[in-house]
Amino acid sequence: MKYTEKQLYKMASPISQSEEEKCKNAIRMIRDAMKNLNYTDDGKEIRSYMNDTYSYALDLRQPYSGRKLTLLVQGSYANKTNIPTESDVDVAVILESSFVTKYRSGVSDSSYGFSEGTFSASELKDEVENALKQHFNYKGVERHDKCIKVAGNTYRVDADVVPAYRYRDYSNDYKNDSDNYVGGIEIRPDSGGSVINYPEQHIKMGILKNKSTNYSFKKCVRIIKNMREEMKDHGYSISPKISSFGLESLLWNVEESAYTRYSSILRYTFDEVIKFLKDDFENYHGYTEANGIKLLFSDTTTLNAYQKFIEDLNNFYEYDIKE
Repeated sequence: MKYTEKQLYKMASPISQSEEEKCKNAIRMIRDAMKNLNYTDDGKEIRSYMNDTYSYALDLRQPYSGRKLTLLVQGSYANKTNIPTESDVDVAVILESSFVTKYRSGVSDSSYGFSEGTFSASELKDEVENALKQHFNYKGVERHDKCIKVAGNTYRVDADVVPAYRYRDYSNDYKNDSDNYVGGIEIRPDSGGSVINYPEQHIKMGILKNKSTNYSFKKCVRIIKNMREEMKDHGYSISPKISSFGLESLLWNVEESAYTRYSSILRYTFDEVIKFLKDDFENYHGYTEANGIKLLFSDTTTLNAYQKFIEDLNNFYEYDIKE
């Protein structure tokens, strides 16, 4: 299908100022619910985690228990890569006062003077769930495996609320410095196991990639997400493994030269990105998530699904050379 420059610029458009307020409202909603459990923000304003993003954050504490939380907008809204079909604001509720650690060989909690925490991940999720249900009179709040979904209406936003531990990776610290770690979050699904994510690293690396590509990276991310929806409308079978985060990470691995060859012509730039991905299949096994830390493909089935998607996209996308 042929696309004009005008069509692609529409797909590439970032979220509006109203969406910025939507992110702040999601934090206010959780803050107000947690206040019913005696958490306080000490009168602090919602802060911007990093410039040029909607990654807003707010710190809470519960005086009598000493527990500390960070509310952080993460995901596509935070990174300004969401599209109209992505309505849920993703907010992590990060327990900072108890955390999970990773050390190099021969190092343990005692090396840093850390002691065992007493507040479990399931207790945190229960606490957040109960606070939200009480705040909203037990309407529109539903517990899922990894998150708590809040359904939006006229006075609240759609949100995925993700309770998580702070994850601290001290693998590269050789001074036993408690502040020298790579920070992530650990989610404990109800079904078992754990998931390590790096939302702050994702935000930082996305900003760097966008700047190094003359601000074409995030435009192309929005385009490929919209293109996925159009391919569905035209009868293409899209694997459920093709996630928005996966597509953003896929494009994060594309070399800067593909984004900068045609600095002012978006339809040519997107074509270069597709060509790069189609010609680089043999290197997909080494691709990382947009945080630059975790491998993007944990299994061959998922890797193959993304390769098929790129092949289909290559066949689907054409640019209008006459425009």
